[in-house]
Amino acid sequence: MVRDAITRLNRRLRRTRPMGDLTITQISALQSLDAAGALTPRELAEVERVQPPTMTRIIAKLEARDLVQRTPHPTDGRQVILAPSAAGRELIEAYRRARDEWLAQRIARLSVEERDTLQRAAEILFRLAGD
Repeated sequence: MVRDAITRLNRRLRRTRPMGDLTITQISALQSLDAAGALTPRELAEVERVQPPTMTRIIAKLEARDLVQRTPHPTDGRQVILAPSAAGRELIEAYRRARDEWLAQRIARLSVEERDTLQRAAEILFRLAGD
């Protein structure tokens, strides 16, 4: 039951993203870069759990939209480092705001007791998710 509720809430939150031409996979890759700060394409593929050729296509689409930037790797001239561009960071922030606003509106409809219960449940879920 808990897994189903978390899955359903996650799906609903993903639907709050502003409509655009980016896929969920492209957004996920951009969010991973934003969270990490910068990654090599191979590291990003590992984080996203996709094969490197798939990540190459995802990166190309993000670059075509000027959402990521490449810089030379500081120690390996064969590698590059990827990071979100200013436009990429703005897009991720817009997605976060949309999710946060939707969630805040839904939580505001709850009773004080329900909000307290939700706070306690969140603490437990964080513990469950910890390493």
